[in-house]
Amino acid sequence: MDNSAAINLDESTFDREVIQSDKPVIVEFWAEWCGPCKMIAPLLDEIAREKNGMIKVAKVNVDENQSLSFKYNIRAIPALLFFKNGQLRDQLTGVTGKKDLLNRIEALG
Repeated sequence: MDNSAAINLDESTFDREVIQSDKPVIVEFWAEWCGPCKMIAPLLDEIAREKNGMIKVAKVNVDENQSLSFKYNIRAIPALLFFKNGQLRDQLTGVTGKKDLLNRIEALG
């Protein structure tokens, strides 16, 4: 198990951790074999630590949770989904910088 600041989710924990969360949640859909996912993971961990208590960062392995990938129409990874009050508010595919991620988090209010 890595020392990631992000929570690993699966079908059984997704609703409780994301939909019912009282904080905004960033969910990264990723896979072991995805190079760009490995590039964005440290950024997400950094944000999870800096914003601890304000937002939640979670990860979904697409290979192990295909029904969640299907439900949210994930076609390419890494895919970042931004939830607030259980609603999907924003979505991003591919690698981006920390500034862009923080701007998107701010926009969630």
